[in-house]
Amino acid sequence: MFYAWIFLFKYILFKLLLYICINIKSIKMENQEQERQFTPEELEAKRKEMLKYYKDSMPYLKAQYEHEEILCKIDEIRFKRTSIQMQYAVMMNQMQEGDEEEKEMMKEAYPHPTPNQVMEEESPIRKLKKD
Repeated sequence: MFYAWIFLFKYILFKLLLYICINIKSIKMENQEQERQFTPEELEAKRKEMLKYYKDSMPYLKAQYEHEEILCKIDEIRFKRTSIQMQYAVMMNQMQEGDEEEKEMMKEAYPHPTPNQVMEEESPIRKLKKD
């Protein structure tokens, strides 16, 4: 029973400490907001600092812009080259399929061998007749 009371006491202390920590953080934030009211002179000084910072960083931003622009152009050219290669491959594939279809149609239309086919089927080595 005694240990239960100790555990309960520690639990209440922990919750109280947690509550205080959370509230202190919010209280500090409210105080910081209330404390920091800039005067017109301070605001003008801050504006000048910001303007100076942006003007000083312009050369870097311009260099980055040029870099990104060149990368974009390179990507466009790669895309064009790849698409041309794909179109060429499709065209060649269609031509090969067309040649095969044409040969099939010729075989169906002319079942008898043509002179060219006969010559292709003969062996290129001719035998000489013996007298």
